[in-house]
Amino acid sequence: MKVLVAGAGIGGLTTALRLHAVGIDVLVIDSVTELLPLGVGINLLPHATAELCELGLEEELAGLAIPTAELVHLDRFGNEIWREPRGLAAGHDHPQYSVHRGELQTLLAAAVRARLGSGAIRTGMRFVAARQYPDRVCSTVHDRARDHTVEITTDLVIGADGLHSAVRAGLYPDEGAPRWNGIRMWRGVTMTRPFLTGASMVMAGSNHTAKLVAYPISAAARGEGRALVNWVAEVRMPDHTEQAANWQRTGRLDEVLPHYRGWRFDGIDVGALISGSERILEYPMVDRDPVSRWVFGRVALLGDAAHPMYPIGSNGGSQAILDAGVLATELARAADPRDGLTAYEAARLEIANAVVLANRDIPADRVLRLVEERAPQGFDRITDVLTEDELRAIAGGYQRTSAARVSAVEVSEPYPNRGASTLHRLYVEVAIPATSRGHGEPDSRRGRRAHRKSGR
Repeated sequence: MKVLVAGAGIGGLTTALRLHAVGIDVLVIDSVTELLPLGVGINLLPHATAELCELGLEEELAGLAIPTAELVHLDRFGNEIWREPRGLAAGHDHPQYSVHRGELQTLLAAAVRARLGSGAIRTGMRFVAARQYPDRVCSTVHDRARDHTVEITTDLVIGADGLHSAVRAGLYPDEGAPRWNGIRMWRGVTMTRPFLTGASMVMAGSNHTAKLVAYPISAAARGEGRALVNWVAEVRMPDHTEQAANWQRTGRLDEVLPHYRGWRFDGIDVGALISGSERILEYPMVDRDPVSRWVFGRVALLGDAAHPMYPIGSNGGSQAILDAGVLATELARAADPRDGLTAYEAARLEIANAVVLANRDIPADRVLRLVEERAPQGFDRITDVLTEDELRAIAGGYQRTSAARVSAVEVSEPYPNRGASTLHRLYVEVAIPATSRGHGEPDSRRGRRAHRKSGR
């Protein structure tokens, strides 16, 4: 079997490694002419880290990333609202990692080339369209360097080409632009001193007006006693001025800085943190409405191409990595590759779509807005501002979108091509809002049902 993967991002590269691990031939294409370590920070939840460790990347990942120890909610003055442990500190078997997206992509690309061959990733190749036949798919691809089209014939096509997926556009030609929620984001990375534990993620303010997320992303900087901090400024725009979602648009310091003057936490001046970034990126917080199908014959969607979601709860990259693992498992066990794609969709679509919707409705942010309204000048004790029930709502709201609670199901049959003694840990999102669950069905039961549905 040969598979064409469109998109050399985190989802596409992980898919290539997963498919190769079960003996499937893979070619990855991407429209960029060169894969560069671009972007800012990303979080990998423990179940996504487990998948990458299964691929033998544990040591390399630990050498790049920060194992996030805690999540701390603050007001704009740095007063603590609530905190909870994350990753290993929360009892998971694997860390929650914070890492530079570009460095993670570079790590995955190097692994693909080392294991699949130097020609396994072809850059400057833009997916245009696919024509399906009973036994194959013929993809039309634009070779940007030579400015002509080529035909690539494979058994399957996996669209892992992100929010603006060309593969998805071919399947849903009338879908239109991504959906914006009125929040504009500025992002950057800044070298500074460590704060709190040195492995803390801070969320300050609320995205009803202005919110800041900050966390360290570099193990190398930490080894030198410094912190390379990824920061995200989220500001709700009252005029809802629409803008296209372009991940590489340069933002202006004079537009973001006024929203954060005077903000501090643990001695960190937020204005200085933002000003210290060599480059600021700007884009709207967008997603797309969930769709009822990812699979059309021999073509399937994966990652952001399948379920683009708001960057809340560390889910974007983590969900793509989970997709890759399930896809490889189902294709390896299916006699007909189309059946494997169908089983992959059955196992992942409902779960990922529920996370998309959960990210749109976060009880935690509604409570943080109350803090802002009730204590606009700060507070001494959070219990003077919020009730116990309101504090619990923060924990519940974040868990629903971050999958802090997951079900780990050990499968008795060997993972394909890994030896009879291997038990592959399959992680299933079970942190689904109550409105998405069936009549009060417990989280753990729902996780098991998702596995039974796909034959696990």
